Amino acid sequence: MAGATAARGATRGDAARDPPSVAGGGVTLAEESLDGGLTVVTESMPDARSVTLGFWVGTGSADETGSLWGASHFLEHLLFKGTDTRSARSISEAVDASGGDLNAFTTKEYTSFYVRLLAEQLDLGLDILSDILWSPAFRPGEVESERQVILEEILMHNDEPSDLVHEVLARVMWPSHPLGREVLGEEATIVGMTRDQIAAFHAEHYRPANVVFAAAGALDHAEVAGGIARRLGSPPVGRHPARTPPAAAPGGTAVVERDTEQAHLAVGVPGLARGDERRYALSIIDHVLGSGMSSRLFQTVREERGLVYSVYSYRESYEHTGVLAVYAGTSPDKAREVLGLVHEELDRMAEGGITGAELEGARSHLRGSLVLGLEDSGARMSRIGHARLTHGRVPPVEELERRFAAVGLDEVAELAAELLGGPRSVAVVGPFPDARVAER
Repeated sequence: MAGATAARGATRGDAARDPPSVAGGGVTLAEESLDGGLTVVTESMPDARSVTLGFWVGTGSADETGSLWGASHFLEHLLFKGTDTRSARSISEAVDASGGDLNAFTTKEYTSFYVRLLAEQLDLGLDILSDILWSPAFRPGEVESERQVILEEILMHNDEPSDLVHEVLARVMWPSHPLGREVLGEEATIVGMTRDQIAAFHAEHYRPANVVFAAAGALDHAEVAGGIARRLGSPPVGRHPARTPPAAAPGGTAVVERDTEQAHLAVGVPGLARGDERRYALSIIDHVLGSGMSSRLFQTVREERGLVYSVYSYRESYEHTGVLAVYAGTSPDKAREVLGLVHEELDRMAEGGITGAELEGARSHLRGSLVLGLEDSGARMSRIGHARLTHGRVPPVEELERRFAAVGLDEVAELAAELLGGPRSVAVVGPFPDARVAER
């Protein structure tokens, strides 16, 4: 149930009650702040028969220090283990009996807990989510059993080189900062973390002013907001965690030797903080570079050369920084050749930008992905919850379409030259005894 850890491919002052706004297609967006600072944001979908509800907590692994490395992910697991009035089994049985789905995930700067149910089961969803978020039991025996589950998850993660290479890349880019650490924690910190430390971390961070509640589907905003307010009680207000920006990524190389059939390669350059207005241009760059079948990397490295099965780019944005990265998996004897082609494509875009046809294709793709991604209540809940937590507002879809349409070739070329022409970090996982495979 719990334990799905998000790592890649994604990016979030109001009056007591803001007037509803129409989000298109009969969908209505509404928002308000409750006592204590918790924000409730909803989208009603008249034609839907389901609701998806989610708490978005503005704390992740980047907010952990010292022996608490891995606390956010540990908490993600433990909140499903039961409350003062519910056991883990009763929670699972209640959701299963309704045909619903309950889950969670942890990232470096936030954690999300969500449930999807039939619309008539709204109260059940509000009951369960509110109970597990505000009243976890932290029973010692359950803490110990879940500790073992997480240790197994860490082992499983380390046995997946296609996942591990991205964490190695993060360590190279931010070697002395929490963003460079794995969300799961490490064996020593998970073994050493006490029940009281975890409970104290929850008490410090799981407070209303650091939480957004999002809901989408066949719902009434006032009913949802009222239901959350009744179940909130009077916890301390709290605040969003203060974060220290990392030093500029210096560029560097790391090779982790593994007896694998494939070499797993990742090349990263500094990206943009999530509030940077140039993020729309960066989305264009990412798409043209490697996020689609028509992308330069896919066409060059896979279609023309046949050197890989999987090659793609992705971008991640954090509060103070970001990354644009490329992944490829290839046979070990082709690793240096593939890395060379990746660097060539980065150089070519840094020096020449993109073409008008590529710009139009990227705009069309991004608009289509945006619209197609809003066809169910789960996708809409994720959009509004993530946006409100990380950006402080939920932009209308039409605004996003305008922002992408406004990106021009000169803006793309300038940003590509700045980011792709700067220092690069390289991570390799595979059967290599030294770092020579990553040399340019």
